[in-house]
Amino acid sequence: MGRPALTPRGDYGRHLVALREAAGLTQQQLADKLGVHPSNVGFWERAAKPPRGDVLPTLAEALGVSMDELMRTAPPKSKPAPKGRLHEAFTAAAKLPRRRQQKIVEVVEALLKAG
Repeated sequence: MGRPALTPRGDYGRHLVALREAAGLTQQQLADKLGVHPSNVGFWERAAKPPRGDVLPTLAEALGVSMDELMRTAPPKSKPAPKGRLHEAFTAAAKLPRRRQQKIVEVVEALLKAG
């Protein structure tokens, strides 16, 4: 177990720690695989940016991930669904008084049952 970090981890550092732990490696083991000093691994895990480009392919291989996964620091963002007329109508209806909302729900439910 290493000593606690004195500086907060950057986004990339947190990602690298998660990848290393998922691979079941200690900092020392990863450093041995890469042929670097363990302090380098610790530095990378505290950094906000990835290590030098010449280290990345070996690092990805040692962690058993693709270069894309190694460079990703956040889940891919999904594109928001387009808002159609139905969504806009229900958003507007949600702002109405409860009694009017209930009437809209009754009409919609009747239309759905009629199929």
